[in-house]
Amino acid sequence: MHSCTISCLSVRAEVLLLPCSLAPLLPRPLHWEAMTGNLFENTADGGAAGASGWFTAHCDGGSRGNPGPAGYGAVIEGPEGQVVARLNEFLGRQTNNYAEYKGLLAVLAWALANGVRRLRVVSDSELMVRQIKGIYKVKNPGLRPLWEEAQRLARRLDAFDMRHTLRGGNKEADRLANEAMDKGGERGNEGTRRL
Repeated sequence: MHSCTISCLSVRAEVLLLPCSLAPLLPRPLHWEAMTGNLFENTADGGAAGASGWFTAHCDGGSRGNPGPAGYGAVIEGPEGQVVARLNEFLGRQTNNYAEYKGLLAVLAWALANGVRRLRVVSDSELMVRQIKGIYKVKNPGLRPLWEEAQRLARRLDAFDMRHTLRGGNKEADRLANEAMDKGGERGNEGTRRL
């Protein structure tokens, strides 16, 4: 290994030059779809739910066009990480943000109907996560009633947490949302479908 010194005005940095034989050992850049990190908060517990009795729901919503044919998908895991429910629904012609909120509402409704008391929701919608946490205001009048309903349902739980993930951390929910949009497109824009 060699080192060299780079000086630029008042900045000085030591740069370590590695032999080419070590290049294969260096980490490769990740494609954005593989990123699963959290953008907003430190999750020192790694999102572990097991011993604490937390259920974890990954939800996603989307539309093909904005607005366009829309749907949501969700995967709910029990405290030990086992999948306990998969939900999806075609929503007709809606916006992507409407679909994201409908996914959250479906997860909250499922949790309350099934006696879940502690729920952690993971979403790749930065807007929705920040609105639910109170970081962003809900300015869109079409989303306001959905936000209010989500707040009302979440207050009925003993504990509720919402976290952001990058798109790669929500793959199965994304697949279910796309499946709902595919099935809705086959039938036309009428009706809904739940798995």
